[in-house]
Formats: sequence, structure tokens, C-alpha cells
Amino acid sequence: MAIPELCRSGGFSQATFCKWRTKYGGIPVSEARRLRELKSENAKLERLLAEAHLG
Repeated sequence: MAIPELCRSGGFSQATFCKWRTKYGGIPVSEARRLRELKSENAKLERLLAEAHLG
């Protein structure tokens, strides 16, 4: 499948595809999943810390 067709079917721009490819192109799928999980966990911990400081 050509990149423009892939982007259209996925509902994202070619610019977004290029950013993703640059960022995640050399990472195996399992590592990309783990990275996403860690980012999510980090965001949750940052929210909890902010709430603790404010509350």
C-alpha cells in the first residue's frame, strides 16, 4: 500500500506519518508499546503529584 493511501485510510496526514516514522521507525513494536505505557504512567504520576501539592 502506498503511503498516501495508507494515510487516507488511517485518517491522518502524511506529515503526521513522517513524524511517526522518524520517531518510531527504528523501534520494535513491543518497545513502542512499552514507551507508550511509560508515557501514560508518567502523565498519571505527574497529575497525582500536582494534586498532592495543590490539595
